[in-house]
Amino acid sequence: MKIINQLYEMTALGQIAESPGVLLMIVIGAVLLYLGIAKKYEPLLLVPIGFGIILANLPGGNMGVVPAEMIELPEHRYMNLFEIAHEYGIMNYLYYSLIKTGFLPPIIFMGVGALTDFGPMLRNLRLAFFGAAAQLGIFCVFFAAIALGFTPQEAGSLGIIGGADGPTAIYTTILLAPHLLGPIAIAAYSYMALVPVIIPFVANLLMTKKEFHINMKKQDKLYPPKYQIKNLKTVKIIFPIVLGVIIAFIVPSSVPLLGMLLFGNLVKEIGTSTQRLADAATGPIMNTATIFLGLAVGATMTADVFLDLKTIGIVVGGFLAFSISIAGGILAVKVYNLFSKKKINPLVGATGLSAVPMASRVANEMGLKYDSSNHLLQYCMASNISGVIGSAVAAGVLISILG
Repeated sequence: MKIINQLYEMTALGQIAESPGVLLMIVIGAVLLYLGIAKKYEPLLLVPIGFGIILANLPGGNMGVVPAEMIELPEHRYMNLFEIAHEYGIMNYLYYSLIKTGFLPPIIFMGVGALTDFGPMLRNLRLAFFGAAAQLGIFCVFFAAIALGFTPQEAGSLGIIGGADGPTAIYTTILLAPHLLGPIAIAAYSYMALVPVIIPFVANLLMTKKEFHINMKKQDKLYPPKYQIKNLKTVKIIFPIVLGVIIAFIVPSSVPLLGMLLFGNLVKEIGTSTQRLADAATGPIMNTATIFLGLAVGATMTADVFLDLKTIGIVVGGFLAFSISIAGGILAVKVYNLFSKKKINPLVGATGLSAVPMASRVANEMGLKYDSSNHLLQYCMASNISGVIGSAVAAGVLISILG
C-alpha cells in the first residue's frame, strides 16, 4: 500500500482532484488547437497559444506563468531571470524576458511591416480614413467597460481588442493591465480568426443589397481620380520615413509598434540592397518571435486566472469592440456616400480592421457573391492597411493617457 500511495502521489491525479478547473482549461486549449489545425483559423498563433494553455495547466509541469507578485523581493526589487528560471521554470523565463518587457510585439510588427504593401493605400488615400473610423469600437467599449466597473487601465486593454491586432493588444495590455494578458490575447486572436464569420454577420445587418452591388471599378470609370502618383516606388520609400517622424511627434508612445512596422516596410521597399534584412524580418525572426509569443501567452492562462467573471466580461466586451469597429467603418462609408457622387462600397469600411489581409479577402468574396465583376480587394486593402496604423495610434493614445 505504501508503494501504491507513492505511485499515486507521483502522478497528477491528486492535483486534478483538488483543482478540477485545470481539466476545463485543457479542453479550452484543445478547442484552440482544433480551430488552428482543423479549421485553419490563424494556425500560426492559435496552435502555439492552445498548446501553451495545455502545458500551463498540466498539474506538476511547472509551466504556468506566475503573477508578478510572486517574483517580487523586499524593497520593490525583483528576481533576476536566472532566479526566475530556477524557481518557476522555463516558461516564466520566456514570459518575463520576452513578453513582460514588451520585446516581442514590436519585433512581430517589424515582420508585418516587411510583408505589407502600402501601395493600395497610397493610390486610394481617401479610403484610408475609413481605417480610422473602424477604431470606433476601441473607444466605445473603453467607456462602457469603465461604466461596468473595470479600471481605466483594464478598460483600455479590453477596448484595444476592437483594433483586431494581436501584437497591439498584447503590447497595450502588458503596459496597462498585465494580469489580464491571457484572456485578452485569447479574445483578440480568437476574434481575428473568426473574421470570416463576424464581418459577414455585421455587414448583412447594416448593408442593403444595393450597397453590396456598388462596383468600385465602374465608379472609377465614371469618376476617374484627378491625381495619380507618378513615381510610386519613390513615394513608398519616403512614406514610412515621413509617417514615422510625424507619428513620433504626435503620439510618441506608439513609436515602439508603429516605428518597427514602418522600419520593416522600409527595408522591403528599398529593394535588393536590403532584401536580406526583409527576408530575415519576415522569416526566422518573425517565426521565432511568433512561437515564443504564442507559447508564453498561452502559459498565462492558468485555471485560477482564466476562470473568473472578468474573463467572461473580456470575451463579451471583445466581441462588442470587434463588431462595433466593423460597424463604424461601414457607417462611415454610408455617411460619405450621402455627400459624394462617387459611391464607395461599404464593405471597404468593414475592412478598416488590422486583420490584414483576411478582412480584405472576406469582403472581396462577399462583393463577388453579389456581382462576379466586383473585385474589391485592392480598395479594401487601402482601408485595411490604414487600420493597422490606426490601431497602433489608438494604442499609443491609451498608453499615453492611462499608462
